[in-house]
Amino acid sequence: MTSDNSLRRREVVQQLLADRGDLLVVTGLGSTTYDCAAAGDHPLNFYLWGAMGGAAMIGLGLAMAQPKRRVLVVTGDGEMLMGIGSLATIAVKRPANLAIAVIDNRSYGETGMQATHTAHGVDIPGMARAAGFAQATSVEDERALGGAVALLRRAPGPVLASIRVAAIRDPFALPSRDGTYLKHRFREALLGAGGIA
Repeated sequence: MTSDNSLRRREVVQQLLADRGDLLVVTGLGSTTYDCAAAGDHPLNFYLWGAMGGAAMIGLGLAMAQPKRRVLVVTGDGEMLMGIGSLATIAVKRPANLAIAVIDNRSYGETGMQATHTAHGVDIPGMARAAGFAQATSVEDERALGGAVALLRRAPGPVLASIRVAAIRDPFALPSRDGTYLKHRFREALLGAGGIA
């Protein structure tokens, strides 16, 4: 916790990924990639570099291709806002195995901490509910975090939790930036050497 009583993003992501088993994780670019790497680099993490707005749709494709595996998208408010139309497509497809965690610091962390629309009252969980998500919730404090983690890890999807965190910069925790390597590593961890879907 920070002095202003806001959640710390690294602690939140650590809880989201604790005891992850065979959970498939797609990260939004920037801070959520660093957060997931800081929680422990894993071959079943698919890190996005320079694909702003695409995390939820990549998660949807993965959830549809692997319906027996839980898929967790960990993304930021700025990245989710850029891909906000994806919520409608996800709701129409209704993947029961897809969950989206929006780590909401109400800032564009990669470009100088300018305020995002959520800083002005835009309600991402409300938009997800209106689109037709099975469940969508906002988390403002530690008391509500445990329920959100359970929702994201186990509830029938599609589900979304927007988790408010302090607008602070944590040290970089950089995984590989080699997209080809990351793709092959993820594919092999998921399907085995030479495996197909």
